[in-house]
Amino acid sequence: MFNDKQTQVLAYELDSSRIKSRSKGNINLSYLEGFDIIETANKIFGHGNWNYSISKLEQVSQETNQNQNHIICYKAIINVVVHDLQHSKHVSREDVGFGTGIAKTLADAHEGGAKEAVTDAIKRCFRSFGNQFGNSLYDKSRLQQNKAQSYQQPQQMQQVQPQQQYQQPSTQQVQNNTPLDYSSLYNLGLTVMEQGQNLVVIGDDIFSKKDSIKACGFRWDGASKMWYKPLEHSQQAA
Repeated sequence: MFNDKQTQVLAYELDSSRIKSRSKGNINLSYLEGFDIIETANKIFGHGNWNYSISKLEQVSQETNQNQNHIICYKAIINVVVHDLQHSKHVSREDVGFGTGIAKTLADAHEGGAKEAVTDAIKRCFRSFGNQFGNSLYDKSRLQQNKAQSYQQPQQMQQVQPQQQYQQPSTQQVQNNTPLDYSSLYNLGLTVMEQGQNLVVIGDDIFSKKDSIKACGFRWDGASKMWYKPLEHSQQAA
């Protein structure tokens, strides 16, 4: 099915710089972002040599939190098909994903939940192809090791590479030294980090979560294409 080069690349160990992390309760979860999975599939299998279809996308719950934000959860079933270079053979994978949209408006909450569910299902489909798609991150021993390391040393922020709008030439790696009152953003898979004299919010599918970000006092900067808050203001609030 796959040629020797593809098989070799699929067997490589996962590059640690691609791994992102977020906290959920007392557990430090490691994951790959949706854009990274798609980019990796394009590199290994080739553009046009794989595709996916949505078998089912349905809303599973809806509620309102104490901040009067709509919380809508979606379930998606995705089928991924990967072809060989000659398109004479193919393999398919099907899996389920879940997503939660939190926003002031119903439309934004629906959009966020549906997109997140589809992305989650795509990632789960591709994990069956091995380490390059994050299958090793589901190893329970790895999760325990990450949890132990989080207690031993401060968590270092990795350089953000997903999209150009989150990069600036002057950006340097910094430690995650933000107040604990951003748990609502962490629960959405977002990260708050220091950048110069500001705190900035980074993460996957960030625009659909803008209402939650604004609720934490961040403002949109059209020039840098980032959500930010002056560091001195956040220290006063803390």
